[in-house]
Amino acid sequence: MATKFLTSFAPLCTINHDILQLWKRGNVPVIVNTLQGPVSPTLSERYREQDEAVVALFGKHPLQKEDWHARADELDRRSSSSQADRTALAEALRSFQSGMNEHPAVSRSLERLAEPGSLVVVGGQQAGLFGGALLIFYKAMTVVQTARHAEKLLGRPVVPVFWIAGEDHDFDEANHVNVQTQAGELRRVRLERPDGSRLAVSRTRLSPEAWEAALQELETELPDSEFKPALIDRLRSHVTDAPTLSLAFARLLSEWFGPEGMLLLDADDAGLRALEGPMFRELIERNDKLEEALKAGEKKVASLGFSLQAETAFGSANLFLHHDSGRLLLHKEPNGNFADRRRSVSLCRDDMLSLTEDSPERLSTNALTRPLMQDYVLPVLAAVLGPAELAYWGILGPAFAEFGLEMPLLVPRQSFVYVETGIARQLDKFALTPEEALWNWERRKEQWLASQDEWRLEEKFRNAKEQFLAIYRPVMETVAALQPGLAKLSESNRDKIVEQISFLENRSMDALAKQHEASLRQWDRIRTALMPGSKPQERVFGTIHFWNRYGPEWLTRWAEVPYEPNGGFRLIEG
Repeated sequence: MATKFLTSFAPLCTINHDILQLWKRGNVPVIVNTLQGPVSPTLSERYREQDEAVVALFGKHPLQKEDWHARADELDRRSSSSQADRTALAEALRSFQSGMNEHPAVSRSLERLAEPGSLVVVGGQQAGLFGGALLIFYKAMTVVQTARHAEKLLGRPVVPVFWIAGEDHDFDEANHVNVQTQAGELRRVRLERPDGSRLAVSRTRLSPEAWEAALQELETELPDSEFKPALIDRLRSHVTDAPTLSLAFARLLSEWFGPEGMLLLDADDAGLRALEGPMFRELIERNDKLEEALKAGEKKVASLGFSLQAETAFGSANLFLHHDSGRLLLHKEPNGNFADRRRSVSLCRDDMLSLTEDSPERLSTNALTRPLMQDYVLPVLAAVLGPAELAYWGILGPAFAEFGLEMPLLVPRQSFVYVETGIARQLDKFALTPEEALWNWERRKEQWLASQDEWRLEEKFRNAKEQFLAIYRPVMETVAALQPGLAKLSESNRDKIVEQISFLENRSMDALAKQHEASLRQWDRIRTALMPGSKPQERVFGTIHFWNRYGPEWLTRWAEVPYEPNGGFRLIEG
């Protein structure tokens, strides 16, 4: 199957296609085309464009080779007290991996991680039902490719690690996946959350019945294909023991990326938590300084004209406590205690510090302290981030400095719009570029329908209205002069006549659309395929949507996509 690969583009852009490179990977021709457009004003896009002021927020950029060496040197200089023990880390990850299908490449990565001088490329996401949205697959792929890129660049071991945010408690963000039915409709398959406290996703116990109900719903909604029976069997094999959503997600990710040597880590894993106590102590002891540093970071970002992605609340400890009633966000009280908003708990500083030694599994980070913990636990050479993540990392420079750390290299996640062969044919039929289909679909659809109007209905109805108004105006003036009270009646009469003309126009346009109903359905199919629900394809469709259509080979073929260390959107046709 021939596949075309097109490199990054910015939204709402005027496209200029220039073939840069043509080569073969095996028997697959790969075409790379640049897509030129205006730079988006977002922080993440300006970072990708190497805007000096934005790069200064982070200190490094993945397109600068010397920055990769500088980060590696910085990690080599770190003292043992500022990072978790490598051997213990490797054992914790090995223990977690034992719950999945082991692959020789994973075992090798665990061995390499324990070696002095090895580095890590990390990316993370909350779990997603049956693999979640495509962007998760793309992020994991970017982690693997970035690790390979870095290892070749530095000449030393670089291990890919995927950080599953199992400590997050928003189950509704993780419990679904979207697929397209045989009729072309978008369907959301859900895994129902059990009753009770809103615990972390990795602590939410699920019943065999809940898993089977989700599988049956998926089997009903997915169109029949030659790959569907094997797909359902594989997914069922991951949940026979009724695992947590995080563990089922990890098993699927391990199946997809284990052959690439990618290690998996659950942020809420007890073995990992046991290593995090010293960093939790730092976050508690220096919590006021942390808050000041985050506010300083916010001022830097705001001074560049950006809105804040995740503004910190005054007095927030930026830490959570796992409690019987759920995962509780902690705030600092005037008396120095740490409490949740409802004061379900209130712990003094010494009690909090005791938890770091006796029960670190009761503590967890939030989005702003997770990067600091991640940097303590792993020798992070680079972190793969989505656009929103890059935006909130923008405020973290002063916080890293406060803890004597430097930011890792931040690599924008690769993003893609996949154009299926049938959709490509329809684009050609309507002389529609993928960019127009993504960003100007409504206008182009209207233009196309108007071009099918051989009767020039819009023009004729517009002329009819103008002529009527011109003829009727003297009548209105005459009756108003005859009796002033008739002026309002003449206006109402005029508006009713115009309304009836518009009614006939709308019915005529509906008749025109009816004549081209089949083609208009094809227009709608294009939109659903590329921007389902007017949202980016990668944020809506689950990876299994395409796995079901094209089989497991569709997943492995992504390894052939040329790596782009600066991320951005690309179009892939095939």
